[in-house]
Amino acid sequence: MTSALQVLFFPHYRENWEKKPILIQRQNPDYYKGLFSTAEFDRILRNNDVQYGVNLDVTSYTNGKRETHNPPGRALPYTVWDFYESGCSLRMLNPQAFSSTVWQVLSILQEKFGSMAGANVYLTPARTQGFAPHYDDIEAFILQLEGKKHWRVYNPRSEDEVLPLVSSPNFSQDEIGQPIMDVVLEAGDLLYFPRGFIHQGDCLPDAHSMHITVSSYQRNSWGDLLLKLIPAALEIAMEEDVEFRKGLPLDYLQFMGVQNSEKEDPRRDRFIAHIEGLMKKLVKYAPVDAAVDQKARDFLHDCLPPVLSAEEKASSVYGAPARWGDGEALDVTVQLKGQTQIRLLGAGAARLCGDGDTVSLIYTSENSRVYHKEEPKSIEMKHIDAMEFLIHSYPKFVSVASLPCERMEATVLHAFVLYLRTLAINDLF
Repeated sequence: MTSALQVLFFPHYRENWEKKPILIQRQNPDYYKGLFSTAEFDRILRNNDVQYGVNLDVTSYTNGKRETHNPPGRALPYTVWDFYESGCSLRMLNPQAFSSTVWQVLSILQEKFGSMAGANVYLTPARTQGFAPHYDDIEAFILQLEGKKHWRVYNPRSEDEVLPLVSSPNFSQDEIGQPIMDVVLEAGDLLYFPRGFIHQGDCLPDAHSMHITVSSYQRNSWGDLLLKLIPAALEIAMEEDVEFRKGLPLDYLQFMGVQNSEKEDPRRDRFIAHIEGLMKKLVKYAPVDAAVDQKARDFLHDCLPPVLSAEEKASSVYGAPARWGDGEALDVTVQLKGQTQIRLLGAGAARLCGDGDTVSLIYTSENSRVYHKEEPKSIEMKHIDAMEFLIHSYPKFVSVASLPCERMEATVLHAFVLYLRTLAINDLF
């Protein structure tokens, strides 16, 4: 299978990202071979506890009516394939929980995007459509895996729907105008469209369709960062600047508020001008790095765990040969010395984040492949310089002795604590 970055990143990326759709037709039906298939879909149904509404949706869109047909409980193959034969579409909501290949692709892409990467798989019978026209709140990449599908894409209906914060309800055909793109995707093709672009896909009479939608950039805007930054800036400003603590005018309720918004009153002008002045002053109190760290904490909680190569696993606690044998625990000792070579498990496996007076290492190695199944994992750090050194040294191995700690005992202990969570050791076993 093509590398994860080639799967998505297309020529002229900067001209299209968040701006307009693009279609890439490859004339290569095997381009995504090995990523996912109908056979794997069936295997997952047979071998896993797939639940309707949690892992799988059964949908239809007929005569302008969109319906979901999920029964309660486990999605057993007999029932699922009966729905499919009856003309229903099947949507697997989190294939990364079951497919190691999808997990690997998304774990790489989340580092590239700096934002959670998710996926849904859609299997649609010939001559049918599973979903009504709508727009989403994510950047969408449609990867056609099998068969073919007819897609129509429409511009946002207004400026208010450009890069929307939430997905739309279902639209009727007369609410969306004429498509700006009317195409058929065949296996190996890719269609990208930004959030806010209305879309609908239907199957042609001569072929079923399987595609995977890879998504990212949900709630990852400048505004979302400011939602974290501005309250923190205001808190600091009120502590440090008396102008923010001075009382409001005694009579402000007499000329401000919606009931007074149409009044021509010089007091209103002075009040608004004063607010504008305070807003300008607020900038110098903005703890930008701290707000970014808050965003980073959310992102690292959203992340999939890293997919470890055989070599990475063998050099970490996840490949340690510790076991029970002959009535005792065996191979549970790890010898760390000054010359021991160490590094992080991956570039996105951990990050230092500040929170007031403390700095913590947030790590993803114990995240679940199921979204937010685990609580965020972190270690409060004392040797911050040593951790920064490790982070910025990646992917090189560095010696334990080279970590900037005052005492060797503290250095070795620091390295051992990290080994238990997010460290690789060269030639460990």
